[in-house]
Amino acid sequence: MIVAIVFLPLLGFLIAGCFGRFIGARPSEVVTTSLLFVCLLFSWIIFVQVGFGTADTSVPVLGNWFTSGAMKVDWALRVDTLTAVMLVVVTTVSALVHLYSIGYMHEDPSRPRFFAFLSLFTFAMLMLVTADNLVQMFFGWEGVGLASYLLIGFWYEKPSANAAAIKAFVVNRVGDFGFALGIFLVFVLTNSVAFETIFAAAPGLAGKQIHVFGMNADAMTIACLLLFMGAMGKSAQFLLHTWLPDAMEGPTPVSALIHAATMVTAGVFMVARLSPLFEQAPAALAFVTFIGATTAFFAATVGLVQNDIKRVIAYSTCSQLGYMFVGLGVGGYSLGIFHLFTHAFFKALLFLGAGSVIHAMHHEQDMRRMGGLRKEIPITFWAMIVGTISLTGFPLTAGNFSKDAIIDAAFAAGAHQPAAVYAFILTTIGVALTSFYSWRLIFMTFFGKRHLAPAGHDAPSAETSDAAQRHDEARSARAEDLHATHAHDGHAHEAHHHVPHESPWVMLIPLIVLSIGALFAGVIFAGPFIGHGFQEFWKGSLYQAPDNHILHELHEVGLLVEYLPLLMMAGGALLAWYMYIRAPGTADALARANPLLYRFLLNKWYFDELYDIIFVRPAFWIGRLLWRGGDERVIDGFGPDGIAARVIDVTNRVVRLQTGYVYHYAFAMLIGVAVIITWYLVGGHR
Repeated sequence: MIVAIVFLPLLGFLIAGCFGRFIGARPSEVVTTSLLFVCLLFSWIIFVQVGFGTADTSVPVLGNWFTSGAMKVDWALRVDTLTAVMLVVVTTVSALVHLYSIGYMHEDPSRPRFFAFLSLFTFAMLMLVTADNLVQMFFGWEGVGLASYLLIGFWYEKPSANAAAIKAFVVNRVGDFGFALGIFLVFVLTNSVAFETIFAAAPGLAGKQIHVFGMNADAMTIACLLLFMGAMGKSAQFLLHTWLPDAMEGPTPVSALIHAATMVTAGVFMVARLSPLFEQAPAALAFVTFIGATTAFFAATVGLVQNDIKRVIAYSTCSQLGYMFVGLGVGGYSLGIFHLFTHAFFKALLFLGAGSVIHAMHHEQDMRRMGGLRKEIPITFWAMIVGTISLTGFPLTAGNFSKDAIIDAAFAAGAHQPAAVYAFILTTIGVALTSFYSWRLIFMTFFGKRHLAPAGHDAPSAETSDAAQRHDEARSARAEDLHATHAHDGHAHEAHHHVPHESPWVMLIPLIVLSIGALFAGVIFAGPFIGHGFQEFWKGSLYQAPDNHILHELHEVGLLVEYLPLLMMAGGALLAWYMYIRAPGTADALARANPLLYRFLLNKWYFDELYDIIFVRPAFWIGRLLWRGGDERVIDGFGPDGIAARVIDVTNRVVRLQTGYVYHYAFAMLIGVAVIITWYLVGGHR
C-alpha cells in the first residue's frame, strides 16, 4: 500500500507529461486526479492503522541505491506515525488541489503539463516524507524544489513568473547548501546516513567537540544548525523568506499546494524527524525558537498592509511556519507537527478560497478593487470565514488548539530557555496582528461597496507615488494582461463592470471538505497529538529526552496565559472592524500620518532591496566582469578564439593572391625563379 501511495503520483506524472498531448487535457486531469484520490484513501487507512492501531511499521527496502566505502544508501520507505501524518496532509491537500484545478484551470491550453507538474511535486514530497535516510530525504528535498520551480514559473510567458521561479530556486539552493553540509557532518560523526543508526548514535555524541575555523565547537550544535539552514530556506524563515511572496506568480492552486501543506512544511518535518539529533543540541533548539518567533512577528507585520489577496495569505503562511518552529524549538515536536496538520486545512482553504474570489472577479487579485462580494459568492464567503476564524484561533477551531498550545509551551519553556520568553512575547503579539490582517482581508473583500479604482481603503493618495505602490499596481496590470488571454466564460476583462459569479462545484467541493477539517481537526486530534496519550500515538517516531516535560508543563501556565491569545485575537478583529467597517477612512489617515512606517511595511522591511544591493548587483557585476573581461577579451581575444581569428585574418589576406589571372601566376613564378637563381648565385655555392 505504501509503495502505491508513493509511486501512483509518479505514474500520473508520466502519463500526463509524456502522453498528455496525445490523450488530451480531460483524460490527463481525470487520470492524475483519480490516482491522487486513491493515494488519499490509502493514506488515511495507513494513518488509522499506524497511529491508532498496531500495524507493522517495518521499513520495506526497495533496493540498494549505491554503496561507496562505508556509505550504504538504500531506497527504503519508512512508515511510522510521523510519516502517516505527513502522508495524510500531503495526499489530502494534493488530491483536493487536483480536483479544484479542473475548474480553476479549465481554459488554460497547457493543462496536461500543469497536472503533470502537480503530480511530480506530490511524488517528490512523498519521497521526502517516507525517506529512511538523509540521502533519500535530500533526493525528495531537491525534487520538490525542482517541481516548485516548474509550477511557480508555469506561466513562463510572464517575465514576473520566470523571475519568481528563479528567485525561489536560487534562495532555496542557499538553504540546501547548508543542509548538504549538515548531512556530510552527520556522516562524519556517525559513519552512516541511515536514520536508525544516526538516532542510536546521537546520545553518545552529546558534548562531542569538533575543530571548526580554528576553534573547538560542539559537533551536534554545528550539525543541527547546518541542517536547520536547509529548513530555513525550504520553510521560508526569516532571512531566507524572500522567495515565498513572489511565488504567488504561479496559479492559485500551486499556492495552495506549495505554501499550505507541502513544500514549506518540509523544513518543519525535517526538524521533527531529526528530533533525536536536535535534542542533543539545546543551543541549536534555542536558535530554532528565535528564528521561528522572529519570522512569526516579521511576516505578520508585513501582512498588515499588503493589497494582493494572495500575498496577504502568503505572509500569513510565513508567519504560521514561524509558530511551528517555535513549537519545535521549545522541545514540543508534536506541537509543531500538530500545527502543521491543522494549518494544512485552514491555509489550503484560504488559498483555494482566494482563488475562488479571483475566479469570481475575473482574475482580479487587488483587494482594493473588491468589496461587497459576500452576496454574490456566498459559499466562498463562508468558506473564507471558516478559514479565517481557524487561522486567528477562534475557540474550538483547529487553529485554536494548535497555535494556543504553542504559545503556552513557549511561556512554560521560558523557565529554562531564554529564547522561549522572546518567542512567547512575539507570538502573542503575532496573534493580534494575524487577527487584524485576516479580518482586514475579509472586510475589504466581502463587505462595503465595490471599489473599481486602483486606490481604495488603505491606499492613501499620499502613498501612490511610492515605489512599492507602483510595483503593486504594475503587478495588477501584468495580471490583467495575462487574464485577458485566459478569459473565463466569455466575459471581457477590459473593464471591471461585470457581475461576480460563484465558482463551479468542482472548485467548491474542496472548499467544503477543507472547511470541515479547519473546524474539527483540532477537536478530534488534539488528544492523540498533544494530549496525555501522545506517546501511544507517536510510538517513538518523535523523540523527547527524559527530562523534556514540555507537553505537561504547557497545561500548568495559568488562566491569564491561556486566555491571553483569545484577548489578543479579539482585539485585532475589533480594530480591523473599526478601521474598515465602522470608520473606513481611518486606515488612510493612519498611513498618511505615518508614511515612513507604512512604506517600511509595504516594502517588506526592504529585504529585497537590501539583498539586491548586497548579493544580486555584485553577482551581476562579477558575472559581467567574467563575461566581458574574462571571456570576450581574454579568452576570445588571446585564447583559442583569438588564435583562430588571427589565422582567419592571415588567410583572408593570402586568398587575395588567388586572382584567377594567368599573367599574375606567371609573374609570381618569374619572381620565384628570380629569387631561387639569386639565392643560388649569392649563397648557394658555399
